Amino acid sequence: MSLPHFTTARLLLRPRCFDDLEACLAMDRDVEVTRHIPGPWQDPVAHRRFVEGRMRCAYPDGLGYWSIFERAAPERFLGWVLLIPEDGAGPEVEIGWRLVRSAWGRGIAGEAARAVIEHAFATVGLSAVVAGIAAENAASRRLAAKLGMRCPEGAPVDADGYVRYRIEQAHAG
Repeated sequence: MSLPHFTTARLLLRPRCFDDLEACLAMDRDVEVTRHIPGPWQDPVAHRRFVEGRMRCAYPDGLGYWSIFERAAPERFLGWVLLIPEDGAGPEVEIGWRLVRSAWGRGIAGEAARAVIEHAFATVGLSAVVAGIAAENAASRRLAAKLGMRCPEGAPVDADGYVRYRIEQAHAG
């Protein structure tokens, strides 16, 4: 199963490819975009190696990264959404999203994530999807809640400062 393309009311999602590399690197260099995400964002060599490694990775069927574009401006990269084995190893599957700053606050991440969650349950056949979100990242935590993901009251913050959200197929909608 290769990664499908998705069209939503406003967006086009297609499997991320090397044509998106420079846009991904530029997005990650914005310190506000990656403020809550540890990574080699300010080391150009390590950063490129990291993103290229993610692009070359052979994920299980139906899993991977999708680049996000507006239907009205399909040449303009807005970010990506992922559905991959948690922490690269699983066994659970995680969803994540990252957008260029100009796309924040417009419902784009939610619209893209809903399409990918639907795919996770309807096509891939997953029973649940998880997300690790920085405890201080209020915007992503609000989005996870809007998507129907839940973080148990009083859930522990892990050593990296993240809390865990989860949605099960029966609760998706």
